[in-house]
Amino acid sequence: MDPVSLLLPVLLIAVFYFLLIRPQQKQRRETAEMQAKMQPGKRVMTGAGLIGTVVSIDEQNDTVELEVAPGITNTYVRRAIVRTMDEPGSEPEVPEASNESAEETIARLEREANANKDDGREN
Repeated sequence: MDPVSLLLPVLLIAVFYFLLIRPQQKQRRETAEMQAKMQPGKRVMTGAGLIGTVVSIDEQNDTVELEVAPGITNTYVRRAIVRTMDEPGSEPEVPEASNESAEETIARLEREANANKDDGREN
């Protein structure tokens, strides 16, 4: 075998390492650090998207108790927490409420649908 044909697999492995494996390891390390630094009072989000406030942490069982509504708590495994919500820009975006009534919304949507039909673009 010539050296060039051996170089190609080595280059492919290096590319996979730097594009896939290394970033994943970095993200896993950052998540583990965040979970280790978690403390009561922090707002966090679980992997399922549930947002709550840490009430207590059981180090022995590796669980976290989250308050998801006033007076309502759930217990999660610490690894289920994927990020803290106290960081700037980490709160989910909530669309602004419209001043449009339900009837006005229906009428607007019907006008848009009719305009699309007239243009020959049906959705």
